[in-house]
Amino acid sequence: MFSYRAAALALIGLVLLLPGKAFSQEQLSLEQAIRIGLQNNYDIQIAGRQEAISQNNVTLGNAGILPNIDGRASRTFSENNSRQEFNTGPDRVREGASSNNISYGVNLNWVIFDGLGMFINLERLKTLEKSGELFTKQTVENTVADIIASYYEVARQSSKIKAIQDAIAISEARAEIAQAQYEVGVSAKVEILRAQVDYNADRSELLLQEEVLQNAKINLNQLLGRNPDTDFEVTDSIVVDPTVNYSLAANNLQAANPLLQRLQLERQLAHLDIRSVRARRFPTVTAQSAYNFSRSEAEPLNEFQARFNQNRGYNYGLSLNVPIFNGFNLNRQAQNARINLETADLEFRREENRLQADLARAYSQYANRLQLLELEESNVKLAQENAEIALERYRLGILTAIELREAQRNELVASNRLIDIQFQAKSAEIELKRLSSTLLQENRQ
Repeated sequence: MFSYRAAALALIGLVLLLPGKAFSQEQLSLEQAIRIGLQNNYDIQIAGRQEAISQNNVTLGNAGILPNIDGRASRTFSENNSRQEFNTGPDRVREGASSNNISYGVNLNWVIFDGLGMFINLERLKTLEKSGELFTKQTVENTVADIIASYYEVARQSSKIKAIQDAIAISEARAEIAQAQYEVGVSAKVEILRAQVDYNADRSELLLQEEVLQNAKINLNQLLGRNPDTDFEVTDSIVVDPTVNYSLAANNLQAANPLLQRLQLERQLAHLDIRSVRARRFPTVTAQSAYNFSRSEAEPLNEFQARFNQNRGYNYGLSLNVPIFNGFNLNRQAQNARINLETADLEFRREENRLQADLARAYSQYANRLQLLELEESNVKLAQENAEIALERYRLGILTAIELREAQRNELVASNRLIDIQFQAKSAEIELKRLSSTLLQENRQ
């Protein structure tokens, strides 16, 4: 029933998606998140059940190839009062005349030829089954992409909290230094107050960031189909795969993207509609057969009525139905079928163009962020070194509090900028792999 989901679960080695793994209790790895999502996500479960319906519909009977056999049976009782008046002879009055009737039978109706319409219906059902499988595949890939993006969003916001905590550590050290300098008389109390204000501002920023992190966790829990209040810590850091190839992704987009494959099936269904209309122009030959039994017992109301009557027997034959004229409806249906085929072709080309544009945008962001990563990693190292030196110079009394605060904020800004660029690069990578349908399949071998 969940064939694609089961295949996806088997593929989650996900080596390239499990960078920087750390093991500890009550923590959530990306692999675990994907497993939970594949099992619990409501969109995947709904898609799987819709796929099961399309699979169940592929039968010879549903296509109209098999005969219809109906059985019927009845038994009735009646009691009648009658009065008959004649021109000659006495009147006849009868009260409480009862009757007992039994009948049963079996009827067979089998369409032998309908212009091959029944076989066209079977092909349509098989095409719809394939479309259902592709819809499940599309839902799984989109959901896994959302889970991965949400997981790394939690990692992103967690990293920002760590960056703020590093800044708070500097603020605490600054407040301690200002207090010590004030106690020995080399600093004014205003420096202590200023340090406390900046420290409180950093704590306030931390509280706001903790709210952002909590919302990110709620979003991930929602995708995983579990209680939104479930608390966890992510164990995988954001590491970008630098080997994504645009040409290969574009080729996979054409060959494996489930949305494009479903739209191709829509074109096949439109072709089948045209063939189905043509089939209705042919005669329909139907085989018919029946076996019937009936028996009645009744108290006669007159001398001409039988007291007992029984019939049994069977019949068989063929019937031919030739369409001659139906108000030009077949012509209208044929025209609409051709228009639907043109529409399906236009929808395919429209989505193909849109997905190609999405792929190009994602790769442009991916390539740009890879270049920025090198620069920002260098900037963070410089900002950290500058903040350490500034704190030491402030401790020695050769740097002002304003200059220390500026170095501290520069380190925080550089760290957040690096975290954001890492996330943006990872998001572009995920989108490239989702569009090319390689998010799960790339590690199959």
